[in-house]
Amino acid sequence: MASDDRPQTTPAEWWRVDTATLHARKQELEVLKCQLDAEQNAILAEINTRGVRGCSGHSTLAAMIFEDFHVTAKEADARADRVLALYPGPSIGGDPAPPLAPLTADAAAEGAIGGSQIDAIIGALARIPSFVPEEDVRGGEKILVDLARHAGPRAIAQAGRRLLDELDPDGKEPRDESPKDARPELRFVKHRNGTLGLKGTLDLETYARLKSDLDPMAKPHKAIDGVRDSRTQDERYGDAFTDYVRLKTTSRNLPGQAGEATHILVTMSYEDLIRDIGEAHLDLVGPISATDARILACDARVRPGVLGTAGEPLDIGRSKRTVSLAQKYALTIRDGGCAFPGCDMPVPRCTAHHIVFWEHHGETRIDNLVLLCTKHHRLIHHSEWKVRIAQDGLPEFTAPAYLDPTGQPRRNTMHLRT
Repeated sequence: MASDDRPQTTPAEWWRVDTATLHARKQELEVLKCQLDAEQNAILAEINTRGVRGCSGHSTLAAMIFEDFHVTAKEADARADRVLALYPGPSIGGDPAPPLAPLTADAAAEGAIGGSQIDAIIGALARIPSFVPEEDVRGGEKILVDLARHAGPRAIAQAGRRLLDELDPDGKEPRDESPKDARPELRFVKHRNGTLGLKGTLDLETYARLKSDLDPMAKPHKAIDGVRDSRTQDERYGDAFTDYVRLKTTSRNLPGQAGEATHILVTMSYEDLIRDIGEAHLDLVGPISATDARILACDARVRPGVLGTAGEPLDIGRSKRTVSLAQKYALTIRDGGCAFPGCDMPVPRCTAHHIVFWEHHGETRIDNLVLLCTKHHRLIHHSEWKVRIAQDGLPEFTAPAYLDPTGQPRRNTMHLRT
């Protein structure tokens, strides 16, 4: 039966259709599902290239998928890994990072292969050593893609192992089992998705000290009203380490720079500062957005430097905390922790955010301040989420229109206010 002659049915009327038509339609729908997934992945890749933080306010692609699509953290990570492997990544100091599996992306766009098949191909390609020539890698990918058009993940994984044996017959070098004294090492890295990270090796004592400090901070938040902490263990330790660094670098007991406590230098042109556009330069990191500069200025020990049109320094400000101890106590009483709806992050791991930014003449007053954790502080600065102080003196938030067209204000009910 030609597709144009297919009887028009609703899902409740499929019992009227012959078996051959049922089988044909289910295959057509599977192709359509794969094509839709591929189109969505291409959109996510474009958002990632433009900068997830600037487009949505989330720190990573996986975080955006987790929040916007209401999936598990595991599924969000898998979908993000799929996007990062199939499409070019953001440019990091040069050309965009090349995709791991471009031929796989083409087959997915056709609707010929779906998620689990894609994951099997990506897994096989990721194990190929970097010294293997690019043409050999692409040749191997084509073999796996052709197989995936009529085979499942298990067969693809087996073919991937055979491919690896051909491309790297010697395999990994045998491990030297002789014990070695750990030499502490630390390396700063840039990932394909534009995020920054660390890789390191610690001696036993440093490892024990760091883990003992982070363990209490990385515990899951207690469930309130049946809502449990949805973060993975890695995410909890990541949040704990972020707060740990922020707390430690504000200590007067740490080694200083030029006789002062550790500080961060942020430079920005006067025109960009006034117009709220362009870039700033963060010491030791490089270019950052004007929005990131505002985040640092909220409640961090920063030294702002304002430059003229010719790059001459117009003003080097004094490093200081913009929120007094008394104001922090008042915010503690009012907000009880991060004020963002649904967040139970405690006060010590929050900073004070200026609702009206300081460069817009926002004052450091209680009615212009709100406590936010690191994650939600960045979300407010980088997205269309809005916060205000309501008539009763408590903070309330409004979601972007694409998440909540009603614009209904939301409040945090996770903290018990005194």
